Amino acid sequence: MPHAISPDPVTEDGVLPDAPALEGSSNSSQSASQEDSPQSAPANAEKLNLENMFDDDDEDGTDFPSSSVAPPDADQPTKSGRISDPEIMKTFYQRLFPFRHLFQWLNHSPSPTSDFANREFAFTLQNDAYLRYQSFPTADLLRKQCVSLNPSRFEIGPVYSTNPRDRKTLRKASAFRPLSKELVFDIDMTDYDEIRTCCSGANICNRCWTFITMAIKVVDGALREDFGFKHILWVYSGRRGAHAWVCDRRAREMDDAKRRAVAGYLELLKGGDKSGKKVNVRRPLHPHLERSLAILKEHFQDDILSSQDPWADSEASSNLLKLLPFPDLVSALRKKWDSAPGRSSESKWGDIDTIAKTGVGSSDAHFGKRLLEAKQDIVLEYTYPRLDAEVSKKLNHLLKSPFCVHPGTGRVCVPIDTRKVEEFDPLGVPTVTELLAEIDAWNGDGKEEADEEAKKMQDWEKTSLKPYVDYFRGFVAALLKEEKNGKRDRDEEGDPMEF
Repeated sequence: MPHAISPDPVTEDGVLPDAPALEGSSNSSQSASQEDSPQSAPANAEKLNLENMFDDDDEDGTDFPSSSVAPPDADQPTKSGRISDPEIMKTFYQRLFPFRHLFQWLNHSPSPTSDFANREFAFTLQNDAYLRYQSFPTADLLRKQCVSLNPSRFEIGPVYSTNPRDRKTLRKASAFRPLSKELVFDIDMTDYDEIRTCCSGANICNRCWTFITMAIKVVDGALREDFGFKHILWVYSGRRGAHAWVCDRRAREMDDAKRRAVAGYLELLKGGDKSGKKVNVRRPLHPHLERSLAILKEHFQDDILSSQDPWADSEASSNLLKLLPFPDLVSALRKKWDSAPGRSSESKWGDIDTIAKTGVGSSDAHFGKRLLEAKQDIVLEYTYPRLDAEVSKKLNHLLKSPFCVHPGTGRVCVPIDTRKVEEFDPLGVPTVTELLAEIDAWNGDGKEEADEEAKKMQDWEKTSLKPYVDYFRGFVAALLKEEKNGKRDRDEEGDPMEF
């Protein structure tokens, strides 16, 4: 059966497996009721040419005040796509998207609760319309809406005090307010353009992806060790970045002030492009920075000096010299490098200590200590995570859902297993067309006719999406287990005012 003909998938049943061992909104006056309703989309939205879906610039978090059409500076689809069959996305939602597990993740329970029913979803349609304040009581209704509207992607917002669809029926606008949402982080490769040499803009390769790997290690470690969070879901953005969803109840219930504090704690680099030294930290180093430096030093030699070769030309090496606060040393290094223009970044980094040992700067009693600190700052500047902090600071910020398809690449936004983060290959993530072809190949082999168990399999189980969904299922199972235990503990404690 060709994948363009899309039967409903088998109902998902059964108990989730054990988890893997890993430890606000604006009440827009611009939007009318019809604009917020999915029925306001054109009736022929599914027939629109998908060339308009696949954009060059997705990334990613969204905080739009309007519930109708996204503002001009939003990440909108462009005519750069390579897929033109509108049935592709529809079939993906029908047969591959794990709606049941997404529901349990956001609902924090197998049974429907207000955590899901009052959650905001926002859809980007194929005609560029942007629908905010959508909500659904069940996973099946969300699935049906996705199949009906066939969005190019959808974002997830906060849980509100009431159903987002009913917000305009309230007498007081203040009665509609965001209550909770995962603490989220966004890492975008374009923020590394000034220091990566292999690619730029939306392009990535395995060499520069190591910047994202380093960032995940540092941020994940800080969130777990310094803040005590356990349930952190990392998701590939589909092209050039990664998102973190901190799902612990403590994180979900943080107000904006606490979110700003956490984002500020993790923020290190200050200043825009060409502003000189971006790392200025006090000594002794904070324990978080000591731990981060220990992680990043392991990558600096191979992934920065060797792979990126960031100071290969004279202009780039001048940027390095600006980060050394020693005029005599800088003068000696410049003279040496000018006489050997082809010198590699590895050699130039070694030259710093070599020339320093000749006695340059010996008049400074603290020269050795200051040089070590300057080199540590350089390592941090070239390796420390470059977060889009604004994404993390607001409770009502929307972020693209896991398992959406990136409009520009066709790749699925899959979870990243932090236990094997070094092995993650963004260029090896399956595309939607590859997944649909895998279903066709499976069915073409006659497995379902020969095996009764095969007939009960979900379509995603027949594809290379399976390990990613399995990991997500395990993550959700661990979260639900803790939510259940926490609810039991709260029920046992009871009301402290009762006698």
